[in-house]
Amino acid sequence: MNTRVGIGYDSHRFAAGRPLRIGGVTVPHTHGLVGHSDGDVALHALIDALLGAAALGDIGQHFPDDDPQWRGVDSARLLKSVVEKLKAAGLAVRQADITVVAERPKIGHMIGPMRAATAKALGVDQGAVSIKAKTNEGMGWLGRGEGIAALAVATVFQAATG
Repeated sequence: MNTRVGIGYDSHRFAAGRPLRIGGVTVPHTHGLVGHSDGDVALHALIDALLGAAALGDIGQHFPDDDPQWRGVDSARLLKSVVEKLKAAGLAVRQADITVVAERPKIGHMIGPMRAATAKALGVDQGAVSIKAKTNEGMGWLGRGEGIAALAVATVFQAATG
């Protein structure tokens, strides 16, 4: 069985007047994240990991930030589109592991709903999705609470044909 691995990263700074979306769910907070779409750093990092595993480029190539059709779009919609691109390439998602780095808000209590929403968008069992929350221990722009970053690793495999 042909298994492939991809890695992704994304970061966005905070902005007032926007909802905060992480892992496909709305997280209660005073600020959202700047982004052409909904700014969901977790799903954006995962999208890049999946596209990398499939050698299909990156999120900006498929969903350019100068294209108005992606303005404000739910990143779960983008993720579902990437899953379809993988299927067209003969690949299927096996697993996803995401780490969200944020000083605030604390999101540990939201991990379950994030895993469920991400698994649903991927079309996999929730057991195939891991999401973890970390801080940057007060260091750098993340530590000062200026935004949120996420890293993701995804594995895909050659889907059965015939």
